[in-house]
Amino acid sequence: MKELNLAVEKHIGQILDAERFIWQHPETGYKEFETSAYMERIFRELGYDLVMAEGITGFYTVLDTGKPGPEVLILAELDSIICPEHKDANPETGAVHSCGHNAQCAAMVGVAAALKEPGILDKFCGKIRLCVVPAEELLEIEYRSKLMDEGKIRYFGGKSEFLSRGYFDGVDLAFMVHTSSSFTVNKSNAGFIAKQVIYKGTAAHAGTSPWDGVNALYAANCGLNAVNAIRETFKESDVIRVHPIIANGGAMVNAIPEKAVLESYVRGATFDAVCSANRKVNRALIGAALSIGANIDIIDRPGYAPLINDDNMIEVASDAAKLAIPEYEFTNSNAISSGSTDMGDLSCIMPVVHPYAGGAVGRPHGNDYEIKDPIAACVASAKLQLGMLLILLSDSAKRAKKIIDEFKPQFASKEEYLAFVDGLSKSGDRIDYSNGNKVTVDIE
Repeated sequence: MKELNLAVEKHIGQILDAERFIWQHPETGYKEFETSAYMERIFRELGYDLVMAEGITGFYTVLDTGKPGPEVLILAELDSIICPEHKDANPETGAVHSCGHNAQCAAMVGVAAALKEPGILDKFCGKIRLCVVPAEELLEIEYRSKLMDEGKIRYFGGKSEFLSRGYFDGVDLAFMVHTSSSFTVNKSNAGFIAKQVIYKGTAAHAGTSPWDGVNALYAANCGLNAVNAIRETFKESDVIRVHPIIANGGAMVNAIPEKAVLESYVRGATFDAVCSANRKVNRALIGAALSIGANIDIIDRPGYAPLINDDNMIEVASDAAKLAIPEYEFTNSNAISSGSTDMGDLSCIMPVVHPYAGGAVGRPHGNDYEIKDPIAACVASAKLQLGMLLILLSDSAKRAKKIIDEFKPQFASKEEYLAFVDGLSKSGDRIDYSNGNKVTVDIE
């Protein structure tokens, strides 16, 4: 392990430069053109042959050790969030890496550079797939829906999209180290359905004839209040989170708004919990539209699956921390995090683990988040990842093979999983006023 750590340390300058460059050039999902190009240049200069994602950002590469064994996928995320209040936010877009993905990419630079050092690859067997993936933060739903309608993407999340395109075919296990305030790993994370809710009213002059209109914004406000009124019906064990925003509240102040748009997630610890809560939320939103005489189009799309970190992979992460970065405390938690990640999609079909590296301070996604200790967030993270790789792919990959043999997937194949999540999609007007006084609604 010492040789691996020295291989990382040899590239500290490049690692820290990557962290700063990407921090200073934040881009949101499927728009990470500069970030992806920057990572591509580094990988090509290191001598990697890349498979570029067709029509979108991101890429992957496969290192073949020449010795038989499983294939391990290591990931890093390209995208930022939007937080215009952050002091380092892009003044035009509001984008900022208040998520730590810049440090993930920098750590990936360390991993990629270390693996190209003489003799390092000889320590492993099997194959190593390195991937920088777009669009983990699921935001700008209207923009991604447009990409979907244009046939440019099939899924909102980058890992789901890469999975559907076959970019992970042949992979046996996967891990990704996220950035946080400490070195730790949770048992699981919530999954979610992504929602775009369009209230449809009737425009009228707000001063002279408001009675001729149907106020879509008022219907949306009633919908928000109705959702708030059912929060006590969500069980704590289901870890339900519903957090809508108003994306469009009307076109001009002197007209009754004929359209109001909400965006939201419905999060939960399991698919069953998410689907059950989503029906309740839809019922509340639809009832609000009915009370005003508006209609409502609820566009439900699969967000991310609940992440279940494999117990054996959690042990690998813990053992690797002791081996590679003993100077840092690494903790395990049985908690279910209410945050979400598209690593959950991969956990449905292969053993994965999604630990965290320290080095960040402030509130995640908040206006005070920053990388305070880039050595921990980037350099130590790279060492941790190489330690995990060493445990999995050394000694004829005995550890990896045991994990693969003991893993029980939720779905038999990626095709079965994707067919399931595709079934979560639904759109269209939910109220039928065509039968006079007999109104019908669809809450599914």
